[in-house]
Amino acid sequence: MTLASGSPTGGGAGSVPHSPSVVAGAAGGSHTGAPLAFATRGLRKAYGSTPALVGLDLSVPQGIVYGFLGPNGAGKTTTIRCLLGLIRPDGGTMELFGRPFTARERHRLEQVGSLVESPAFYPYLSGRDNLRVIGSAGAATPRRRVEEVLELVGLSDRAGDRVGGYSMGMRQRLGIAAALLSDPRLLVLDEPANGLDPAGIVAMRETLRYLAAQGKTVFVSSHILPEIQQLADVVGIIDRGRLVREGPLDRMLGETGHVRVRVPPEATGAAREALERFAGRDAVWEGAAQTDDGWITVRVAPSRSGDVNRALAASGIYATALESGSDLESLFLSLTGST
Repeated sequence: MTLASGSPTGGGAGSVPHSPSVVAGAAGGSHTGAPLAFATRGLRKAYGSTPALVGLDLSVPQGIVYGFLGPNGAGKTTTIRCLLGLIRPDGGTMELFGRPFTARERHRLEQVGSLVESPAFYPYLSGRDNLRVIGSAGAATPRRRVEEVLELVGLSDRAGDRVGGYSMGMRQRLGIAAALLSDPRLLVLDEPANGLDPAGIVAMRETLRYLAAQGKTVFVSSHILPEIQQLADVVGIIDRGRLVREGPLDRMLGETGHVRVRVPPEATGAAREALERFAGRDAVWEGAAQTDDGWITVRVAPSRSGDVNRALAASGIYATALESGSDLESLFLSLTGST
């Protein structure tokens, strides 16, 4: 499985099926039946008088792709820095593969590969030589491992070129290759799709799914919600330093949904009243950017789209268009109040 085939931005191989689903709870933190790769309990961190993490509880099962989401300033990067031993939390506990993880056990980070923010390399060295330098800093890295990870991220054809001539997307993929050098059990990626074109994003998705299928745990922090929706098995959403939702993505989306109906603009008011009687005032709202076009969104399961249509028809209002679905973006916005 390669991140790219033939060229730096080429598509990957066939899709890799998701790993087995994980049984978990919903809001307020989930405790799955699977062993945990990483967990926090009551994690706290403040910068001066500004709190970054306020009692954060995460449960990251082994062998899955975990999507870590939150608005800017929610505490995502602080959480990752605590996990990687870059900063010390003010309180709470962390566990790594079922054992307490403290500042005295930094040696256990050999089980963790990471890409945080923009990767830094020697611009005058080739991609291959940069990986060799990185590999020499820790445990001995076999030469063949450098070639394996270059192939995995689709950089074999450009491995001999100086990194100074790499595009941002190529540097990002080289960063993932560096994170994989030690063959870690847990891979932590902060915005891994930065600088990748659409084909590169698709190929990266397939590669990360492949790694999870091989038993690795992939922890991905990203602001690209549609990509996380296609990639993740389990999602954790934080806001203002607290977990607001965590659980299997399929279950979370199944519990939320919407139906959008379009009515003639002159019927919008009457349609809202009819739908409020049907679903309740809090479950009906108009899309802010589409109000003038007569679209109304109803917070009900997609399977109830026929009921929504009948509620309108009973009031003498006939929809000119109807859409339904569940999406991570709507769930994210409803939980975080982001705009």
